[in-house]
Amino acid sequence: MTNKSAFLSAFATGLCFLVGVIGTETSAAENGRTPSNAAGSGWSAEVAPGGSRTITLDANQTKTVEKVSDYFNTLKTLKGRFVQTAADGEVLKGKFKMKRPGMFRFDYSRPSRQVVISDGTYLAIQDHDLDNEDRVALDQTPFRILLRKDVNLLRDALISEVQENDGSLLLSLQDRSPDTPGRIRLLLDKEKGLQLKEWITTDAQGLDTKVQVARIVRDEDIDASEFLIVSPGSPFQQ
Repeated sequence: MTNKSAFLSAFATGLCFLVGVIGTETSAAENGRTPSNAAGSGWSAEVAPGGSRTITLDANQTKTVEKVSDYFNTLKTLKGRFVQTAADGEVLKGKFKMKRPGMFRFDYSRPSRQVVISDGTYLAIQDHDLDNEDRVALDQTPFRILLRKDVNLLRDALISEVQENDGSLLLSLQDRSPDTPGRIRLLLDKEKGLQLKEWITTDAQGLDTKVQVARIVRDEDIDASEFLIVSPGSPFQQ
């Protein structure tokens, strides 16, 4: 998949996706500029050479990982706004929607006409100004294990970092499958019940893209038709 400049710093999203606790970041992003070429390496399956070292979990860390699995398993839908920060400091913003299993959509604010969308099988990065699209199987991205029907990170992920305090929880992981490269670092807020706050992905050059989420609405019905992939310039799903 082609890397594009200044990628989304999302789910950040988190896709995190994504609440009022990061309102400050949202306001800052809304004052920033939005380049036309929004999508890039942050959605890519590629990671920096060498990968992450895994750790042996103690009892408390195991419980923390189980909490994150339980959080994703209880999610039905999620929507809100996101702020993305690229490695070069470029700030982008937009709206997102998620529906488990496997579906999400990120619409970048104008003047950009970028869309990143997953129908549960494929992830597409679309540029509606240039009428082009890059597409990759969702199973080849680090988001697969977080959005599957049955989330079990102890079973499916290699854990490289676990931290928890009274207000926050941090978890770094990658898929155990050698066919699914990708590394992602999650930050969840605990003040009002567990809530995804941001995530960071790392590209093949070792550059980080951060995505923060805000104005979250959870478990409101979202029709699956919102996640159909229709290629730019085509009136039909492909």
